[in-house]
Amino acid sequence: MAWWQFSLNCQASELEQVENLMTGLGAVSISLSDAGDEPIYEPLPGDNPVWQESIIAAIFDDASDHEFLYQQITGELPAHLAQGVRLKTLHDQDWNQSYKKHFHPLQCAPDLWIVPSWSEPPDPAATIIRLDPGLAFGTGSHPTTALCLAWLAASDIDNRRVIDFGCGSGILAIAAVKLGARQVIAVDIDKQALTACHSNMAVNAIKSEQIQVIPPGELGQSRVDLLIANILAGPLIELAPGFAELVEPGGQILLSGILKTQLEDIQSAYRPYFNLDPASCREDWVCISGHRFQQEAND
Repeated sequence: MAWWQFSLNCQASELEQVENLMTGLGAVSISLSDAGDEPIYEPLPGDNPVWQESIIAAIFDDASDHEFLYQQITGELPAHLAQGVRLKTLHDQDWNQSYKKHFHPLQCAPDLWIVPSWSEPPDPAATIIRLDPGLAFGTGSHPTTALCLAWLAASDIDNRRVIDFGCGSGILAIAAVKLGARQVIAVDIDKQALTACHSNMAVNAIKSEQIQVIPPGELGQSRVDLLIANILAGPLIELAPGFAELVEPGGQILLSGILKTQLEDIQSAYRPYFNLDPASCREDWVCISGHRFQQEAND
């Protein structure tokens, strides 16, 4: 079976018009992709950001008259959009297997691997986290997550109590448990992330007493030995005093989701509470760790 794909570039203000047209003509699928180089970082739940310029692609089944569709699409669109309409024939393939080709075992540290469910661990003696790509943020490939995983693998977290704030897929919470943490509280404002975390716990044989998965409103005031937050810079700055209250004197913090241009602002927000280590960098991203001042230092 073949499919007809019509695609064109359009501005954000033109998306609704194009989507309505394609839907009205019977498109079975409509997708958007970035037409330039404009990254969109992890959005908050309910936010639906789009690029300033997108490639919109609409797919129609082969029962449709592609010549008629082309005439309808180009006839309804403004001239500057109509002249950019492209037609492509798509042939059936094993989409599931094609998707899997893009995801392979990922080594995060000498003895730590992220392995999809369909792959064999390259090093069965290493610490293995089973994780398939999903809708919740965090597969280990993004520099912010990779920096946190490398830090966890190189640190002594044996028997520690940990908060993973903004847990996403649960990858950092699961890594912490597998690397020796006694208990982890995984926190996220997104219900989808909490569901994904529960699912990935089950795949990795992690028990509910090892990782407690909750929304922020259920987070109490009990202090922990390590707080991890791989979230956006704005919330990191806003939450600095509250995070400090959640970390035992002498305990540690691990912060990521930070661009190099945001480093000084984050450091300024946390220096009153933590003795910060030199930042670790990967590509355009940084990761910060530090120890909570002893209580006497703040009195």
